[in-house]
Amino acid sequence: MAKTSGEIEKEFIENLKAATGKDLSGWLSAIKKSGIEKRNDIISWLKKDNPFGHMNASLLAGIYFNDGKPVYGSEEDLLENQFKGKDGIRSLYSDFISFALENFPGSTVLPKKTYVSINAKREFAAINIKANELRIGLDLGSMPFNDLVQKSKLTGPMPRISHMIIITDKENLNKQLKDLMAESHKKVS
Repeated sequence: MAKTSGEIEKEFIENLKAATGKDLSGWLSAIKKSGIEKRNDIISWLKKDNPFGHMNASLLAGIYFNDGKPVYGSEEDLLENQFKGKDGIRSLYSDFISFALENFPGSTVLPKKTYVSINAKREFAAINIKANELRIGLDLGSMPFNDLVQKSKLTGPMPRISHMIIITDKENLNKQLKDLMAESHKKVS
């Protein structure tokens, strides 16, 4: 089974000193002393002048900009960060998660940094939490877009999440949504 972002980040932090000669606080100090302020410039500097590949440089820059704390430390923190300023949609989110798990038993819900992933064998649905709506992303292949099923505008999930449905209230949790989710789920089963 693939490692989660949290597991990868944790291993990175634990092995940092052995791999580079500096622990996390040493690298955070080095970044600060470098005077570089932009994330992409820090990543470039870490890759060019230090012993980091792109993924590890990105992890370290992410931790630096997260006040020195792991970005993927806990799924609860990742989800709570997505709800900042959006508490009004929390009830609908909970209703949607219940709807998804009831209709697709064995699926897992995995908060990521910018979205929430729903997985069977792989991701078949994704959620972007907005202030007044949930954007539900699905892998519907070449299905034509219409008033309900739009081109995906989600932040974060894989490109195969091609379509999205916007839900704004509990009435949107209906057979039509279930059927569309089933079509996406079928692709991973």
